[in-house]
Amino acid sequence: MLLGVITLPLAFKFASPGSVLIDLGPVAIRWYGLLIASAVLIGLSLSRYLAKRRNVNPELIGDLVIWLVIGAIPCARLYYVLFQWQEYAQNPSQIIAIWKGGIAIHGAILGGILATLIFARLQKVSFWVLADLIAPSLILGQAIGRWGNFFNSEAFGDPTDLPWKLYIPSYRRPREFITVEYFHPTFLYESIWNLLVFALLMFLFFRDTGRKPRLKVGTLFLTYMVAYSAGRFWIEGLRTDSLMLLGILRIAQVVSLVGISLGVAGLLWLYVFKRSLPDVVKPDQQEWNVLSDTSPNQENSH
Repeated sequence: MLLGVITLPLAFKFASPGSVLIDLGPVAIRWYGLLIASAVLIGLSLSRYLAKRRNVNPELIGDLVIWLVIGAIPCARLYYVLFQWQEYAQNPSQIIAIWKGGIAIHGAILGGILATLIFARLQKVSFWVLADLIAPSLILGQAIGRWGNFFNSEAFGDPTDLPWKLYIPSYRRPREFITVEYFHPTFLYESIWNLLVFALLMFLFFRDTGRKPRLKVGTLFLTYMVAYSAGRFWIEGLRTDSLMLLGILRIAQVVSLVGISLGVAGLLWLYVFKRSLPDVVKPDQQEWNVLSDTSPNQENSH
C-alpha cells in the first residue's frame, strides 16, 4: 500500500492523504495554505503578463494584488463564519483558524471587488480594465484552490458509486451519511469547470491580440461572472455542506443567480444598448500608467 491510496494493483482509491504537507512539530505546512499561496503567485504572474499585452504597466497589477489579498481572504473567512455562526459562537477561538479550511469563494470575490473599487478610485484608473485583467487569474486561482478542499476532505457531494467516487473518512461525513464511504467529488467538478472558464477567457483575450479590438471594456469580467456562476449553481446542488439561508435556501445558488443576472445585464448593456459600463472614475479623469501613448480604454472602446 502506498500512502493508503493504492489498495490493490491497478485499483485506485480516490482519497485525501491528509491536510498536512509537512509536520515540523509546532509548525505545520498545510496543503490548503500552500495552494492558496501558489494561486496568488501564479495569478500575479499571469495578470502582469496580460497587462503588458493590454499596454498597462504591470506594476499597477502588482500593487493591486496586495489590496486583493487584504480584501479577499478576510472577507472569505468572515462570509463563511457569518453563515455558520451557531457553530463558531460556541467555539470563538476557531474563527481565525483559516488554515483548517472554511472560507467562501463568494466572500473572497466580494472582498476583492470592494478592494479593486477602492484601488481604482485612489489610482484614478478604470475598475473594468483592472477587472478584465484579473478575471482569468481569478478563475484559475479558484481551480487551484478547490484542491485544498480535497486535502481537507470537505466540499463533497451526495453519496455515489461512480468510478471517480471520493472516499471521505468517517469523522468528516455528515451525520446522516456516517455509514457511507463514497461521495461525489464536487471540488473536482468545480475545478474542471473553472479550468474550462479560464480557457474561454484566455481565448477571448488573445482573439483580440494583434488586431483591432472587438471586446468592450468589462466583457471578460462579466463573462467570468456568468460562466462561473452557471457552473457553481448546478454543482452546489450536489453538495451536502452548503451554507444555508433560513434553512431552506442554498446561499451559493442564490448568489450565483444574482451573478448570472448582473453579468447578462452588463453584457446586454455593452453589446445591445451599446453603452459603456458605469465606472468609479470618469474616462476623462483617468490617469493610466501605460506603456505607450494609447490607453487601454481607447484600445477597447470600439
